[in-house]
Parts: sequence; structure tokens; C-alpha cells
Amino acid sequence: MRFSRRLFIVFLFFSACQASSLKGDPLVIGSVSYGQGEQAINQYEAFKQYLEQQTRSLIELEPAFNENKALERIRSQAWSLVFAPPGLAAIAMSQYQYKPLLPLDGISTLRSVIVVRQDSPFQDLKSLTGKAIALGQIGSATGYYFPIFNLYGLTIAELHFLPTPKSILEAVADGRVAAGSLSMEQFKTYKTQFKLNTFRILFTDSHSVPSGVVLIAPNLSPSRQEEIFKILNDTPSMIALEAGFVPNAPVPNYDYMISVVERVRGIFPEANHLETQNVRLFPSR
Repeated sequence: MRFSRRLFIVFLFFSACQASSLKGDPLVIGSVSYGQGEQAINQYEAFKQYLEQQTRSLIELEPAFNENKALERIRSQAWSLVFAPPGLAAIAMSQYQYKPLLPLDGISTLRSVIVVRQDSPFQDLKSLTGKAIALGQIGSATGYYFPIFNLYGLTIAELHFLPTPKSILEAVADGRVAAGSLSMEQFKTYKTQFKLNTFRILFTDSHSVPSGVVLIAPNLSPSRQEEIFKILNDTPSMIALEAGFVPNAPVPNYDYMISVVERVRGIFPEANHLETQNVRLFPSR
């Protein structure tokens, strides 16, 4: 009994020391994982520990399954920091007052592509008139905003809003849809999980998409935002590389990306709150 009580007292002592060492409110880091939650957590683990040490705050990692789930967290300002892909970043900045801090590492000129089966008869966008097409979730630049922007004016029989790039390719491969849209980089990554020459690219958007950014929530105080910005810029290079952001680098220009988001919201205002994956839309000029 005495031994157990001593252990309990020691536990309380160390818990009190840990609690007294914390000075800031807890912070939540959000990202889009497309179902790879464990991999996403591992990617940010070193950064999480670094940020905990520097801010003396509890840090929580919260990967979202897709952009739609991520938007729910952004709307409620539940995420203190967001490792945001471009479409999500554009919405967070223009509609929810999140502030961009630093660019994400990676390709700075992303492209949206529309792919079809290799054996399909389709040769251009007009040939998709009256067909079913798979798009990504609201919040995806290359899977949702740019393809709708490019398809505007065509009569599309059915749009399927699917949760991940892989699920879009699956729908094309099994014939549920005639075509699907995602980024060129996602296409290169996920097409290897299918038989060789299953797909071909029907259309490549000529507009480049800016790289994603690290965002900070508006509900943090200005002094807290400044503190975190400085910590991020001082992040050791290996930790920053693993987390996927670039310290001391300028944020890309998002003016055009935001204008595309606003244009699409004007084309399909009812699509801003879609909860189902399968809907029928008939756009016209």
C-alpha cells in the first residue's frame, strides 16, 4: 500500500511539473490525408514535437479524410495550423480569414487533368457531353474547381463527387463514369495501382495551380500568430522538409486561384453544401 501511494505521489509530482511547464493554449494541426491517417501523423510527428518544445503547448495532429471534412474543421476554426492544398487554402483565406504563413514544399505549378480509359472513344471535352464525370470534393483545386471551370457550358449528365483521387480513377477504370479529374501528380502516383495503360489523359488545364500553404487560424491572438510564424521560420531544415513546408519563403500569389473558386461558386451555388456524392447538374452558359 505504501509503495503504491509513493508511486501515485511521484506520478502527481511529474504531472504537476509537466502542467506547470506549459504556457500556451493547445494547438491543433490539420491536414488532408485521403485516408492515410497513420502516414500523415508520422509525417508531422517530428514537427509536432518541435512545436511543443518551442511553444510549450500541447499539440494535436488531426488529419482529415478529404477536403470536405477539412472544410468542416476550418469553418469552425478548430484547426490552429493547416497544411492546406491550394483549393482548400483559397477558401480558408477568402471566406474564413485564415492567414497564409509559408508555402508547402513540392511542385509550384500543379496542373489539373481529366483522364479517361485508354480504350474510350472520347477525344476532347465536348465529347463528354451527356456523360457521367467523377470530380473531387469541394475544396480540391485540381479535382473540383478547375474541372468545373473547364466543363462550364457543356451539358453533363451526372457528376460524381468522390472522396479521394484513387476513388476517381477507380470509377473511370470500372466504367461508372466516362472521365475523372485530379492533379497530374496524383494521376502519376495512383495510376501505378492499376493495370498498365488503363488510362490516358484527355485534357490538361493550361493554368498553373499555386503550391499549398501553411495557414494559421484567425482566432489566435496577433502575438500568438507572430510567435508561431517565427518558430516556423526557425524550424530546422530536416524537420521542415519532413513536414513538407519551406521556412523563410514567400507565399505564392493566390489571386487567380481565389477568382476561380468564386467563379465556380457562381456557376453552381447549390454545390457549395453538397453532402451526397452523386448529383445531377446541368450547367449551361
